[in-house]
Amino acid sequence: MTSPATSAPQRAGYGQLLRTEGAWSFLLPGFLARQPYAMLTISIVLLVEHTTGSFGLAGAVSATAGVSMALLSPQGGKLADRFGQAAVLVPGVFLHAVTVGALIAVALLDAPLWALFAAAVPAGATAPQISPMVRARWAARLEQSPLMTTAAAFESVTDEFTFVVGPVLATALCTGVHPAAGLIAEASVFLLGGLAFAAQRRTQPVPNGKPSKSGGADGPRTSALAVPGVRVLIAAMLGIGMVFGGLQISLTAFTESIGHPGLNGLMYGAFAGGNMIAAVIVGAVQWKRGPQSRLLTSYPVLVLAAASLAVAAQLGPWAILLGALGTLTGLCVAPCMITCFTLVETLVPAGARTEAFTWLTGAIALGQAAGSTVAGQLADQVGAESGFLAPALGTGLALAVLLTFRRALSRPAGGRVAARGVGHRTAVTVD
Repeated sequence: MTSPATSAPQRAGYGQLLRTEGAWSFLLPGFLARQPYAMLTISIVLLVEHTTGSFGLAGAVSATAGVSMALLSPQGGKLADRFGQAAVLVPGVFLHAVTVGALIAVALLDAPLWALFAAAVPAGATAPQISPMVRARWAARLEQSPLMTTAAAFESVTDEFTFVVGPVLATALCTGVHPAAGLIAEASVFLLGGLAFAAQRRTQPVPNGKPSKSGGADGPRTSALAVPGVRVLIAAMLGIGMVFGGLQISLTAFTESIGHPGLNGLMYGAFAGGNMIAAVIVGAVQWKRGPQSRLLTSYPVLVLAAASLAVAAQLGPWAILLGALGTLTGLCVAPCMITCFTLVETLVPAGARTEAFTWLTGAIALGQAAGSTVAGQLADQVGAESGFLAPALGTGLALAVLLTFRRALSRPAGGRVAARGVGHRTAVTVD
């Protein structure tokens, strides 16, 4: 049984995506507001190392902020779903500026070490989650449209670009201007960009706590974690995060062990470049298979690529081979990550999507922290080449969860017929 389409759908692609009504109104301020996200942790590292002289302590304080961000930011996403993105974002950017200012003061005033960790918690927890909010706006505009995969790919490329530009800018400011300049810029850009993004209220998803004409809520308030598929996707994203974190540490240890630390940036850049290329391709393809099938096909390939990288590292210090396999791993990451974000639109009610997207991005951050820790321990205790086992281990465990609970990734029985978003309406079969 199908519902008639109101217009003939065009081929999904970036051109059609960017012609979506109202898209540019949130894309431009959203692009500005998300840049500081990748500046926070590296800016903390550089400031704390300057004031304490310890990279180990600086990394621990930065990790505290990162874990706090990953665990507590989904609550902000939940509030955004209930009360609206602007209602949460406006006070949030001011609160973040205050907490970052407190962290700077604590670091520069040589406060006790416990104070550094205590200040890092609210600084990380209050970091505005712009990327999930942008993804939620795409989902609201493109409900059930084939362009959702294109939007997810577009956002993944944008996020990857952010993590290329942000750390470079933060490092330049901290080393060339003042050790606190990175955090000052991070808070300032979040404030300006966040307010500009929040001002675009017309494109934000309808809050699920908005009163209806009858005086009640528009619908039941559903937590994203109550959806079984979201919990499975979180596991998948944890594995992807371990790839990012594990490669950062293992490549650093490997290049230092062979006496060419300068190769680290080039080799990680090859991995990131492969990720970006694959993301662009995934968004340009008009897929005939559903996202669940694509994820269950692409994730095993990612595991094989990560395992191949780990095996090659044990065979010898061959930088060219590891660089090539790192690029291959990057090519395999993007299809998995994009498909996870695409599945949110299928599995999660509209009133809980910002929270769901925040949980997924938080899972990447948690996985990154875990991957860094595991790879670092392996590199220190066993050898530099052993750090490459962390991505293989993380993705292997995540694949086991995906295969065990794969039914949770299917659309709920009964299906639905829904509006397909502004300007992109297509017929949907009710299962």
